Amino acid sequence: MPSPNSRPAIPRLTRAVGLTVKLVAVSAVAGVLTAGLALPAVGSVGLAAKGAVSDFDSLPDDFTAPPLSQASTVYDAAGTVIATVYERDRTVVPSDQISPLVKSALVAIEDNRFYEHGAVDLKGVLRAINKNAVSGGISEGASTLTQQYVKNVFVDQAGEDPKAVQAAQAQTLGRKVKEMKYAIKLEETLTKDQILTNYLNITFFGEQAYGIEAASQRYFSTHAKDLTLPQAALLAGLVQSPSGYDPVINPGAAKERRDTVLGKMAEYGSVTRAQADEAVATPVALTVSRPRQGCITAQDGEGFFCDYVRKLITSDPAFGATAAERQALWARGGLQIRTTLDPVAQRAVQKAVTDHVYATDKAAGAMTVVQPGTGKILAMAQSRPYGLGADQTLINLNVGKAMGGGLGFPTGSTFKPIVAAAALDGGLTPAQSYPSPYSMPWPAMKNCDGGRYPQGGEVHNDESDLSGPFTMGPAMAKSVNTYFAALEGEIGLCTVAQMANRLGITQQAGGTKLDAVPSMALGSNSLSPLDMASAYAAFAAHGTYCRPVAIASVTTADGRALKVPAAGCGQAMSAQTADALTTMLKGVVQDGTGTRAGLDDRDSAGKTGTTNGSKQVWFVGYTPELAAATVVGDTDNQASLNGRRIGGKSVGSASGGTVAGPIWRDAVTGALRGTTPRPLAQVPLP
Repeated sequence: MPSPNSRPAIPRLTRAVGLTVKLVAVSAVAGVLTAGLALPAVGSVGLAAKGAVSDFDSLPDDFTAPPLSQASTVYDAAGTVIATVYERDRTVVPSDQISPLVKSALVAIEDNRFYEHGAVDLKGVLRAINKNAVSGGISEGASTLTQQYVKNVFVDQAGEDPKAVQAAQAQTLGRKVKEMKYAIKLEETLTKDQILTNYLNITFFGEQAYGIEAASQRYFSTHAKDLTLPQAALLAGLVQSPSGYDPVINPGAAKERRDTVLGKMAEYGSVTRAQADEAVATPVALTVSRPRQGCITAQDGEGFFCDYVRKLITSDPAFGATAAERQALWARGGLQIRTTLDPVAQRAVQKAVTDHVYATDKAAGAMTVVQPGTGKILAMAQSRPYGLGADQTLINLNVGKAMGGGLGFPTGSTFKPIVAAAALDGGLTPAQSYPSPYSMPWPAMKNCDGGRYPQGGEVHNDESDLSGPFTMGPAMAKSVNTYFAALEGEIGLCTVAQMANRLGITQQAGGTKLDAVPSMALGSNSLSPLDMASAYAAFAAHGTYCRPVAIASVTTADGRALKVPAAGCGQAMSAQTADALTTMLKGVVQDGTGTRAGLDDRDSAGKTGTTNGSKQVWFVGYTPELAAATVVGDTDNQASLNGRRIGGKSVGSASGGTVAGPIWRDAVTGALRGTTPRPLAQVPLP
């Protein structure tokens, strides 16, 4: 019968075996460092060391740390931040922008012999073996700060892939050997301060903060260069366990850890004992800046424009050969993205749209402003805020489906100037006259396939007493449907479609081909405010069309300028055609259907548009400084706006002039307030 004293033998044996295994692993690492001679052992230990040496020698020594993932910042044209976007909140800062106190604190708590040993601290390895053997567990590690930095590089490369992150942190001999080889290479090429700076820029400090600058901002709302001693000690203490010592969640544990760091700093001479004691007596005082990122944080309705910029960068091959590359550039590239958005215009447009159409209305309003002659998008607003909550949306009504928008809106009579442009540029004159009765059959007209649409159906004017004959100018001012049906019939559908194409309109907002049918003249195709504002900008710019641009410049984290999409401006029509259209469209706001959109202090020109049943209403117009398109419509049920309450007011018979026109007027007035008026082109009309 065994004695009571023999009962713990099996647990003691198990413990001894466990210690032996741990000792074998660490001995193998030591064997790597001394070519198998340090800590000689028998059997499997010697074989493990021998294999590790082979693995060590076979590893490439050209370790290069990749660019760190950083936050990207989107700015408006005045340099104000629109939004910060990131996968990992990090701002890389140089050594001179990091407080020496936090460097000293990190060395004291993580690797106090950092400046004395090389890439691998053999003395530390031996000490760890001894302590771990005595304690019966892993009570002390032996990785240097350089090794820890190498590990963090692999963790950062793993991104958000859980398996890759786990592999980068696995407690295996192979990983340790790899760390050592690369750490040795780093110490041959970088100074200690460079390694320490890199470490502080890469490591995770909790609360979504990567790197010392983001951590300083997160916990103390200050820069890394301005950290005080208590602050520096607290952040250095987080490295070991960002969640365990999180001062927001575990303030007691965070203070205890901070004070331990301060004690180590005094012990190793980084600070005096008196300085450490004074800091220990200081309460943990946080000034937390909560992480705010993404287009959803933008103010003044800029979220939709910000999302449009995101779509541009993630879809344009200029920013990467593959979708994955472009997405990574947006989320991790540390980009400085300067945009064309004019903050004065944006505020004015956002206010006008939301004053006239409420977020809670069944109808929604949207408006885009473009600069003639450059294509720069100056403003982009809509009545429903950017977001996921009630009466919010992530659908940008100002752009097409491919760029985050919807299916667009039938444009109604705002398309008539494009028909007129095609006719004038083809040789007809504003004196062209048609009988233009109240009602008539659609004329026969050539299609784009070489055939003809036969005469048939019926087209009629909005008012029964609206009948001709008319020439082009008066027909434009009064928006005479039968006149433009006849004009389209004379020049042919393909001529109209080709002019639309030259004005950037090649497809409908939903992505389908532009529908070249007779009703095209009356705006049956569904387009976006950006489409229409860009087209009318060509009228203001004497016939020069520019593709819309939202990005002025993009600079990478290392200061490299990326090529951005260009406006590619070119002549879409003759200056004579454009100036004749401007003269006619001035008449629309002076004594035609758009009088409620006309400006008091400067020239303006534009066109109203009202679709069948008043389901959508438009006003598209311009001054020499800007072109803007406004639309109001029911985005859910495509129901009539007649009799609705919109913007707190009851609408009787909704039209482009009565509903969209006043929004345009208020927005443009605000956008141009304080600027010197300039005249629009004026040519004689019959």
